[in-house]
Amino acid sequence: MVGPLLRSLFTTTRKSLSTSTRFRIQESGSARLWRTFSTATDTSAQASISPDPALDPSRLRNVAVIAHVDHGKTTLMDRLLRQCGADIPHERAMDSISLERERGITIASKVTAVSWKENELNMVDTPGHADFGGEVERVVGMVEGAILVVDAGEGPLAQTKFVLAKALKYGLRPILLLNKVDRPAVSEERCNEVESLVFDLFASLGATEEQLDFPVLYASAKEGWASPSFTKDPPANARDMSELLDTVVRHVPPPTARLDAPFQMLVSMMEKDFYLGRILTGRIASGVIRVGDRIHGIRATDSSIQKIEEGKITKLMKKKGTSMVLIDSAGAGDIISMAGLASPSIGHTVANVEVMNALPTVELDPPTISMTFGVNDSPLAGRDGTHLTGGKIGDRLMAEAETNLAINVIPGLSESFEVQGRGELQLGILIENMRREGFELSVSPPKVMYKIEGGQKLEPIEEVTIEVNEEHVGLIMEALSHRRGEVVDMGPVPGNDGRTRLSLTCPSRGLVGYRSVFSSDTRGTGFMHRAFLTYAKHRGPLGNVRKGVLVSMGFGTITAHALMSLEARGTLFVIPGMEAYDGMIIGEHSRDTDLDVNPVRAKELNNIRAAAKDENVKLSPPRLITLEEAIGYVASDELIEVTPKAIRLRKRYLDVNKRKSMSKKPKE
Repeated sequence: MVGPLLRSLFTTTRKSLSTSTRFRIQESGSARLWRTFSTATDTSAQASISPDPALDPSRLRNVAVIAHVDHGKTTLMDRLLRQCGADIPHERAMDSISLERERGITIASKVTAVSWKENELNMVDTPGHADFGGEVERVVGMVEGAILVVDAGEGPLAQTKFVLAKALKYGLRPILLLNKVDRPAVSEERCNEVESLVFDLFASLGATEEQLDFPVLYASAKEGWASPSFTKDPPANARDMSELLDTVVRHVPPPTARLDAPFQMLVSMMEKDFYLGRILTGRIASGVIRVGDRIHGIRATDSSIQKIEEGKITKLMKKKGTSMVLIDSAGAGDIISMAGLASPSIGHTVANVEVMNALPTVELDPPTISMTFGVNDSPLAGRDGTHLTGGKIGDRLMAEAETNLAINVIPGLSESFEVQGRGELQLGILIENMRREGFELSVSPPKVMYKIEGGQKLEPIEEVTIEVNEEHVGLIMEALSHRRGEVVDMGPVPGNDGRTRLSLTCPSRGLVGYRSVFSSDTRGTGFMHRAFLTYAKHRGPLGNVRKGVLVSMGFGTITAHALMSLEARGTLFVIPGMEAYDGMIIGEHSRDTDLDVNPVRAKELNNIRAAAKDENVKLSPPRLITLEEAIGYVASDELIEVTPKAIRLRKRYLDVNKRKSMSKKPKE
């Protein structure tokens, strides 16, 4: 008799009563029977369930792999995955975005889990470029430890300092891994020197005694081994990554988290899936989560906690190796992905419905550069792309700002949008992605974001590390002096005769567009790395950093006959057969002023036979501008026209008379 009565009581009260009310009912009447029934059916009563050994936080280790660009993070991740039995389809398996594979760089942070002995390791691969620093900042809060990868030949560079400062600020205990020790130029003395440089860097960044006591490993990620002592050829039974994995388990503390507390998770990453909708990834701060649990998204406003959306978990997922695996439950300290909510985004808290306090969010560095994206209004607009209107461009930019916290989008006048970011490379990647998706847009040159403090104008200053052959030092120093660069340190590169390393500070506006000039000046033999340093007093106007341009004053198809006479005027950016229009930039003038030219002029036909035909015209190869070069090249009165098939440079005002009248107006 008790059974049917209990069932009817359960069905009538389950929807209407809160969790706390149901627990008060438990103690009346058939208390033990009700408790057994409730815990078997109601998953929200997590406190009464004995913890699952698989959810024990003590077997977890959360580790980020941080380093300067090209010091071997992604290759190291490949070897660690392979060591733990994951199936690697190709080299650089963690670089899943097509642009990452094309350019050989990491753009977005990625999480994966590997099992090692009795432990589960959640590994986070991070980008090395300063432009993608926001990716590093938002994941360091998810981990308890970090593997700091340093190239044993190059030593710590500008971005090493940046990523290490973030790790130390969050209290992480790094493991130092000296990579590429198999190179001939790397000796034990060099490794000791790099180790002391890294120690000095730790000390200068304010590391604690505990953080300064870091273990050091020597490795060759390419050959797939790590060793606790310096060697170039470890024994056959030690040619693997087990030493690094064991060090991670020993040195990195397990997450301190309570399984019996209510569920809370801070969203650190977000992606969209056509089938599952919005997938939220983050580290569980407390509690246990199961498929089917009711949760809600909340965020902290200035005065209160705002509820965003309530829903039910439809899928719980975890990246294991290179594949996504469905799971039924996960406990505190673990890094997981979930589907079921459509509104929360990065920085919001997902929690049990009774929880109404949000977790603290990650503080990001401010953007330093901005560009204006607008509708393409050139005479050739609409020929290549499918997304042409300001509304479509705005929706795409807003979607990007939601998944990438380092980008801010501010709507402007007449269907234009100001996009703020960390650097040209970051915004260049965004423009390239939009271009491949079928967008047509016009983009203004990058503008540096200034600050006014105490009535003084401050500008972002970057730390620049340059390594060049000795014969190029004078040329580089002259070019950077025009760009208001100041040399901090200069000396020979250890182990490389004839190479010089320069450390400089330079305003961000002076470095805009300098990378392509630097590559030309050093004949491709130099390397340059930069990272944001601080805001400092404005250093005054730049010197002469660019010549004038050749501007088309005709509409039509460019002819070889016209280009033949223009070659002497400067460097051309176009080839015969391309389309041109009034106000389009077709080349760089050999002088400092702009020159209006006609590249569509055809050869006059007459009735006199000529021995020389048009086909015999020999033209020098043009300088075809890439998107990154275009972003750095355009001046303040110019725009970049971006379409899926072409990148063109143009004047902001296409009409020659309008340009002349605007040039007489005083500049900002």
